[in-house]
Amino acid sequence: MMLRTIRLRNALPRTLRGCRGMAGMTPQMPGPGHAHGHLPSSTSPITSKLHFFNSVMEGGKQIPTYRVIDGAGQPLEGAVVPEIDEALARRIYENMVQLPILDDILYNLQRQGRIVFYMTAYGEEAAIIGSAAALAPDDEVLAQYRESGVLLWRGFGYDNIMNQCFGTHLDVCGKGKQMPVHYGSKELHYHTISSPLATQIPQAAGVGYALKRDPARRGKNCAVVYFGEGAASEGDFHAGMLLASTIPTPTLFIARNNGFAISTPSSEQYYGDGIAARGPGYGIHTVRVDGNDVLAVYSAIKEARRLCIEEGRAVLVETMTYRVGHHSTSDDSFAYRPRKEVEDRKRLDNPIVRFRLFMESRGWWSKDEEAALTKRIKQEVMTAYKKAESLPKPELKEMFTEVYGGEEPWNIKEQREELKRLVKKYGDSWEPWKSELKKHKGEGKDLLE
Repeated sequence: MMLRTIRLRNALPRTLRGCRGMAGMTPQMPGPGHAHGHLPSSTSPITSKLHFFNSVMEGGKQIPTYRVIDGAGQPLEGAVVPEIDEALARRIYENMVQLPILDDILYNLQRQGRIVFYMTAYGEEAAIIGSAAALAPDDEVLAQYRESGVLLWRGFGYDNIMNQCFGTHLDVCGKGKQMPVHYGSKELHYHTISSPLATQIPQAAGVGYALKRDPARRGKNCAVVYFGEGAASEGDFHAGMLLASTIPTPTLFIARNNGFAISTPSSEQYYGDGIAARGPGYGIHTVRVDGNDVLAVYSAIKEARRLCIEEGRAVLVETMTYRVGHHSTSDDSFAYRPRKEVEDRKRLDNPIVRFRLFMESRGWWSKDEEAALTKRIKQEVMTAYKKAESLPKPELKEMFTEVYGGEEPWNIKEQREELKRLVKKYGDSWEPWKSELKKHKGEGKDLLE
């Protein structure tokens, strides 16, 4: 046994023979200015006092909420009103007003069975339009599902909204493949909505990295991702924040804290100080803003975008608002919150009313203009609806196109052949198939060619 030990010792490199780990080292005293020494991976000051903390604010206070105008549309004392002229203010207001009108009509169309699904943005108009107005038109947006107002701000139009919701052959978003409200537009830099929760968050960090690597867009554009406080409980939120803060990438995170993740109230969603408290943990600029104050949202997002692009690093904005509507047409929110609570919020803090009062105080809006605006928007939305409802669905062959990029995989080819066989067998002989095929442009004949 002793012989084996001696042979093993002789086999070790000479540099390791005298190594005994830290136990055998002679301690060295820190030099001047380092009375307590230092840690190799931190610049944190050393202290002899044991102190736990659970707040990013001094004294354990909550993070403040930035606001510009109060519920009566009047600027708060000391508030700096962002520089917007009458033309921009009117455009912001008109875009806010159109959202509940559009939502009313499409929600009722779903209840009538004309479309299969819908989600409203009631109560969140300021957070959506205020942020849209502060972004550049070619900033890349990865939305959740209540941000159709961003698309409308960029010129998407009611016809495209209706064609997507009805799945007509003029649907530019997905040729009828997606469920309603899953919009997308390459031309308007609005990435197509995806149903799984929070998947857009790490994707946005990747988009920001792509912008950073593009010489033509570096220092010019940022990626913008919208999500709710419920999505922030997903691991994808932390993955996206970590990537965008450490690589880093110019990604603007906009959290819509509307109080509910479907039926889960925010009080049960997290124990800490909202979503904004997580920003400093990733070392990024963070602000919390009154999401029902469109001027505060506009000002905060504009400054957040500047920081994001100039520093090439993530920025987090938490907009505090309230989801007035149900989560979707599949939800009845009065099963988990009192109707009076919702009605009180609509009456006491309506973001559209708040901004209208601000505009009226400046002489930029009147009751006559309000009546004319709502009448015009209703007529335009109804015209778009009637047009879309009369249009056929896409050709049957479009079901298999643009599902994957590159060479078409074997499973798509097999599925196309299977459908072709079924159309030949039942298309002319079985009434359910005949009536369904008539809804499509070409009535399925395109698939048989």
